[in-house]
Amino acid sequence: MPTTEEFLDETREQGLRELEAFLRIPSISSQAEHADDVRRAAGHLAEQYERIGLENAEVIDTAGHPVVYADWLKAPGKPTVLLYGHYDVQPVDPLDLWKSPPFEPLRQDGQLLGRGSSDDKGQIALHWQAMDALLRTAGELPLNIKVIAEGEEEIASLHFEAFVRANRDRLKTDYCVISDTTMVAKGFPAITYALRGLIYFELRVEAATIDMHSGLMGGMAPNPAQALAEILTHLKDPAGHILVPGFYDGVRALSEEEHRQFARVPFDEAALKQTYGLEALHGEAGFTPTERNWARPTLEVNGIWGGYQGPGAKTIIPAWAAAKISCRLVPDQDPKAVAAALRDYIDEIRPKTVRLTLTELEGQSDPWITPVDHPLIQAARTALTRVYGKDPALIRSGGSIGAVEVMGRLLDAPCLLVGFVLPDCFAHAPNERLDLDSFYLGRKAAVHLWEEIASIRP
Repeated sequence: MPTTEEFLDETREQGLRELEAFLRIPSISSQAEHADDVRRAAGHLAEQYERIGLENAEVIDTAGHPVVYADWLKAPGKPTVLLYGHYDVQPVDPLDLWKSPPFEPLRQDGQLLGRGSSDDKGQIALHWQAMDALLRTAGELPLNIKVIAEGEEEIASLHFEAFVRANRDRLKTDYCVISDTTMVAKGFPAITYALRGLIYFELRVEAATIDMHSGLMGGMAPNPAQALAEILTHLKDPAGHILVPGFYDGVRALSEEEHRQFARVPFDEAALKQTYGLEALHGEAGFTPTERNWARPTLEVNGIWGGYQGPGAKTIIPAWAAAKISCRLVPDQDPKAVAAALRDYIDEIRPKTVRLTLTELEGQSDPWITPVDHPLIQAARTALTRVYGKDPALIRSGGSIGAVEVMGRLLDAPCLLVGFVLPDCFAHAPNERLDLDSFYLGRKAAVHLWEEIASIRP
């Protein structure tokens, strides 16, 4: 009988074929014409869980796309882990930039190209193959595992909180593990222990009921585009410091260890500027770019529109103008308090010649953090160090994963985010790819992860 790691080495080709079959299903959650494909992907995944020996595999309907559930609960006295992933994928546009059809996986130069290969089907497959290896070689898992795979992560997990609320007893767990993040670099693992939250607004400024002639009314009527610009320029100072009173209340300061961990992560400013065509980076003084991105809150204007935008001239004073504004929040900011502070400040600084409507949009999420000294984080550090020969970087993410905060809050369980794909995997972009060396090593890392978490004492 081979060892678990030997079994994984012997089944590399089989594992790739399993993943390729999963990738061929175009489970694009945002496009109604793919609703049947999303459900087909859910059914396919449930079949994989049942095939490897998990129990109670089920496709659970929600008000939107379904959630896949399965479990293996035969380790009395051992911890229970809830493993989360998502089987839905992003749209493929622009299609002409793909080197190969996005749902026909292509192996090329040590990479597997295809939509969902890294985000997140590859990481789901990595885990089911690690569990399969344990069950086939050891006959059991070292701990109790419940698996859920969501079908709406790419559309803001619209129905996930309702699903968790309705299934709290079934999902009860000691810990949550999520593989939907990246490593620092090839061979350099990372544990993500914090995410920024998100609040989002639409600001509409109105001065009149209809557009006005700029000759007949110019000099008399207020201009809402001008008023909007004045409001937006008063939200931050030129250095990027946010001027909303109380905005920074509750922001958790970085510890010396966090500063040290962040500094371990390679950062190439010149490459970043070249990639995005930037003249320079920008942000709060006193923080490195990485610290600003991972551990400081932001307020950004995401879009501005209003008035005439067609070809040629149209001499009007627009009736209204609007903007989208988002705030990324960090532990321990209160999203409700920040939203109220922003609303009060905008009302205070607005020109009194216009009317305002500030609408908070759906898709918000709270910031999330698991302390770096938590036993769950320490178990993951031990497992990853054993496999990669390097202490993983402890990092935060500038983004938001709404499902993580929901599980942590509603299930009262600490969460671990550990990913096995590379930062340059082109997630959400044409030619999304999975580095195969990282995939193979990640399967082994998952085995050791379960073994280390199993040893955590209450």
